[in-house]
Amino acid sequence: MEISQTQNKAKRLKVLLSAYACRPDMGSEPGVGWNMARELVKHYSIWVITREENRFSIASELSQNPVPGLNVIYYDLPSWARWWKKPSQGVHLHHYLWQIGVYFLAQKLHREINFDLVHHVTYGRYSAPSFLSLLPVPFIWGPVGGGESAPAPFWQDFTFRNKIYESLRNLASWVGERDPFVHLTVKRSKVAIVATPETSLRVSALGAKRIEVIFGQTGVNQQELAQLGQLPVQSSQTPIRFVSIGRLLHWKGFHLGIRAFAQANLQESEYWIVGDGAERQRLEALTQELQIADRVRFFGNLPREKTLQKLGECDVLVHPSLHDFSPTVCLEAMAANRPVICLDLGGPATQITEETGFKVAAHTPEQAVTDMAKVMVDLASEPKMRVRMGQAGRQRISQLYSWEMKGKFLKELYTEIVQQGV
Repeated sequence: MEISQTQNKAKRLKVLLSAYACRPDMGSEPGVGWNMARELVKHYSIWVITREENRFSIASELSQNPVPGLNVIYYDLPSWARWWKKPSQGVHLHHYLWQIGVYFLAQKLHREINFDLVHHVTYGRYSAPSFLSLLPVPFIWGPVGGGESAPAPFWQDFTFRNKIYESLRNLASWVGERDPFVHLTVKRSKVAIVATPETSLRVSALGAKRIEVIFGQTGVNQQELAQLGQLPVQSSQTPIRFVSIGRLLHWKGFHLGIRAFAQANLQESEYWIVGDGAERQRLEALTQELQIADRVRFFGNLPREKTLQKLGECDVLVHPSLHDFSPTVCLEAMAANRPVICLDLGGPATQITEETGFKVAAHTPEQAVTDMAKVMVDLASEPKMRVRMGQAGRQRISQLYSWEMKGKFLKELYTEIVQQGV
């Protein structure tokens, strides 16, 4: 265990954050953990407990950009208790066991520091407990997600292995909902912050006393907002270019985007796919089958700067995910003045509005593909609409999805909770 940064002696509220995922050089949940801490330290003295493997990235960032009042505590399980964990395997079990160890560490810290409030930030899974809820301190849980699932009709496109994955995912949620420690976490939470309506229903069924639906788990900081706003926007009647960005996994739904692009049959248009993963070979084969391989380009994994460059060279983001609860890529596309096409499911459906893009109903794969194809045709024929939607998207990000706005929401919530007491 090591604490970095000098503790702030000012009489500010002392807050303990649990952030299993927390890194300044990444997006998704690691970015959530880091940005949440960076924003909250403007108002409070913050202690963050995170994993040992995040030490190098955090220490490097703090050496260049010190953050007064931010104390980072690194913890991991003993080597004999984590020998089985691999980068892509055993993460959720490791997270569960890690939290048990963190509880005993937090007990000791609380005796020394006397925290005013405890907040579990990452991982944000509604079906996993936070043992920090057992501390005699007001406890906030979330934002959490994971209540989303792929609609049954869409399973017909999955391989046997993918169906096993979805079945195990649903089973894990079922088991989690019956975990007594999950129920204890819900019971002891002053507030459960959720990212999607689907998760809200699950958490409500678990008996949460108070639920706050926040606009997604992720956000965009001012530096990113400025950088994305500088990407050029094409407003003339030129061949349209679509882009999908993310891991090439079955539940990301990129196969639906490819099929819609083929059905739209837009001459000279292109569809770019940035990312890599287990589905790449199947997706490439699909483009051959649909005879559009000459207009669909796979770029694989790219550094962030080059990924943003590709986004800037495209007109519309296509993100037909089946159970994302807070994708950062949709926010980045809106911040870059790009409209978004998504399914009316999970997190993207809360991020996108009629003014900023298209939320396509997800009744069956055939219906979703046909409706997405119609949207692609409409966007291709109306460049002014693309510009208008892009501008509305950027405004929405500034108003609701900046980390500053999320920090303001949490500041008001913290004040209310602390005044109520344990």
